[in-house]
Amino acid sequence: MQSSENQQALGRILDMSRLISILLLGLHFYYQCYGAFQLWKLTSPFTNRILDNIVKTELFTGFNKAKFFALAFLFISLLGVRGKKSENLRTKNGLMLIAAGLVLFFGSRLSLHLGASVIGLTLIYISVTVSGYILTLSGGTLISRVISEKLSNDIFNSENETFPQQQKLIENEFSINLPTLFQLKRKFYPGWINIINPFRGLLVLGSPGSGKSYFVIRHVISQHIAKNFTLFIYDFKYPDLTLIAYNHWLKQKANYSTAPKFYYINFDELSYSHRCNPLDPEAMLDITDAAESARTILMGLNREWIKKQGDFFVESPINFMTAVIWFLRKFQDGAFCTLPHVLELMQLDYDSLFSILMTEKEIDVLINPFMTAYLNDAMEQLEGQIGSAKIALARLSSPNLYYVLSGNDFKLDMNNPKDPKIICMGNNPQKIMTYGAVLSLYVNRLIKIVNQKGKLKSSLVFDEFPTIYLSNIDTLMATARSSLVATTLAVQDFSQLKKDYGREQADVIMNLAGNIISGQVSGDTAKQLSERFGKIMQDRTSLSINRSDTSVSRSKQLELAIPSSKISTLSSGEFVGMVADDPLTKIELKAFHSQIQNDHKALKQETDQYVPLPKVRQIDTSIVLQNYHNIKEDVQNIYDYKMSQILNDPSLSHLLVNKKKR
Repeated sequence: MQSSENQQALGRILDMSRLISILLLGLHFYYQCYGAFQLWKLTSPFTNRILDNIVKTELFTGFNKAKFFALAFLFISLLGVRGKKSENLRTKNGLMLIAAGLVLFFGSRLSLHLGASVIGLTLIYISVTVSGYILTLSGGTLISRVISEKLSNDIFNSENETFPQQQKLIENEFSINLPTLFQLKRKFYPGWINIINPFRGLLVLGSPGSGKSYFVIRHVISQHIAKNFTLFIYDFKYPDLTLIAYNHWLKQKANYSTAPKFYYINFDELSYSHRCNPLDPEAMLDITDAAESARTILMGLNREWIKKQGDFFVESPINFMTAVIWFLRKFQDGAFCTLPHVLELMQLDYDSLFSILMTEKEIDVLINPFMTAYLNDAMEQLEGQIGSAKIALARLSSPNLYYVLSGNDFKLDMNNPKDPKIICMGNNPQKIMTYGAVLSLYVNRLIKIVNQKGKLKSSLVFDEFPTIYLSNIDTLMATARSSLVATTLAVQDFSQLKKDYGREQADVIMNLAGNIISGQVSGDTAKQLSERFGKIMQDRTSLSINRSDTSVSRSKQLELAIPSSKISTLSSGEFVGMVADDPLTKIELKAFHSQIQNDHKALKQETDQYVPLPKVRQIDTSIVLQNYHNIKEDVQNIYDYKMSQILNDPSLSHLLVNKKKR
C-alpha cells in the first residue's frame, strides 16, 4: 500500500539489503586479500576469530561465492528503487551498464595474476571489483528511471480504427462480390464486399483517379452479364464501359435463356451507332409521358432550371413543348412523333403553329395561355415563355442528332422477356450539355418502361451520373426493388450532385442508396459518410509522469469507425462503405474499409484481347443530310395538311390564327 509508514519500512529494508551487500563484499576483500591487510596492519585476534566463524559457514568455499551473495543483495535493494522518471532514458542503456559492471565485477579475478606486489595486486583487484559493483548499481538505478509504460507509436491511430469485416463469400443470383484485403489491428486478412441485394441501389463515390470504374463498375457490368441481367449503361467516357460490356456479352450470351441483343448509341461516329426514337409513340400512353419528356429535355439543356422548378418562366416552356409533343403523338397515330420533328415544328411562326396546334382538343388547356398572350400583344411575355425553350432546343438542331433520334433500330424495353437487350449510350466530355440532354431523355423514357413488374431482372449503370438529368431517379431507387431493377450510380462527390440536382434531390439520392462504396472524397461527403458508418469501441491510454513514478490510465470510448480525415486520404483502390442485406440473407458485418483486390495482369490480358465494336451500317454525309432535310419536309407536309384541313372545313375555320388581319 502507498502509505507513508509502508514507504518508510520499504526504504529501511532496501537500505539494509544494500548494506548487507556491501558488508559481504568487504568480507570477501578481507578474506581473499588477507596478506595485504596484514601488511597494512588491519588485522587483530578479534577480527581473526570473527573471520574463523564466518569461514565455518562455508561462505568462502569458492572464490566468487561471497561476491554472488553480495550481488544478490544488491539486486534486491534495486527492486524497490524509484528514481526520477525520464522519457529520454532507455532500458538498453541500463542493461549495457549492468553488463559492463558484471564483466568487471567477476573479471577482476584476472588482475590477481599480474606480476606486481601483494599490495599492488590488492589495490588493483579491489578497484576493478568496486568499479564493476558501482556500474552494476548505476545500471540498475537507471533502469528504475525508465518509463516502462509506452504510448502507442501509431500516430495516425490506424490500428485503433480497424474493425472486423466480412471474410465469407456470400453469393446469390443477383449479387456483386468483390474480393478485398483489410487490416485488423496489426494483421491483414482477406475479405469480401458482398452486395447481395443490388436492387436497393448502389452508390459509387470517388474523386477522379480513385478507381471507381476499374475496381467497381467494370465488375458490376461483368458479374451482372454473367448472371443473365439485361443492362443499360450510360458510358460517359465512351466506349470504355461499352467495350467491357460487349466482350462479356459475347462470352455469356449463350448462357441466357433468351439471348439479349446488343445495341449502342454514339452521336459522333454514326456508322458505329444504332438509331432509336426516345419519343416512341407506342410507349407514350398519355399526355403525362409527353410532359415528363419535355421537362427532362429542357432541364437537361438548362441545368439552372432544376432549382427553379415551379417558376412561371420555367413551367411555361415545358407546357408548350408538352403540347407540341402530344400533338405529334396524336397526329396520324404518332407517325412523326420524334424529337427532331418536335424541334422543327416549334420553329414555325406563331400564326401557323398556334393554328395547327389548336386542332388537337387535348392540348387546348396548354395552348390557351400562349394564345392569349399572343393575341393581346404581350410579346415580351410570350418570348419569355417560348423563346427560352427555342434557344435551348436550337443546340440540338444537328444532322447527326436528327439521324440517331429519328430511327427505330430498337425500342427501350430492354427487360422485355420476349426481346431482351443490353443497351449502351455514350456521351462526349466535350459536348456534355448537348449530348447530356438527349441522353437524359433516353434514360427518362427507358426508366418509365423498365420499372414494371413481371419483366426480366435488369441493371442500370450510370457512370458520372450528374452529367445527365433524371427527374424521377429517386422514385426509381425507392420502387425498383420490386421490379428487379438494380441501379448503380457513380458520382465523384456529393457537392457535384448538389450543384446539378439541388440540395434536396441530392440528399434524397444519397440517403436512398442502400449500398455505398466510396473511394477518396473530402468535405461534406467525407463527413456524411463517416457519420453513416457509425462508431466503434476504441482503446484510449493516458500517461502521467511525476518525480518518482508513472501513472497509466486505460479506457474504452466510442469513436468514429472511419473518420472523415481517413476517407479524404484513401489511396487508389482503397474503399470504404456499407452494404445492405435482405430478410433471407442477413449480414452482420456490413461496414468495410479495405483494398479491393484486382488481378491486374489478368485484366490487362483480358483488355488486350477485346474485340472492337462492329460497324452497324455504312453511313456517309449525304445520308445524314438527306434524313435532315426529310424531317424538315415532314414538318412542312404536316403544316400543309393541317392548314388544308382547317381551310376546307368551315367548322374549323375559327381555329385559324392570323394576327395581321386582326
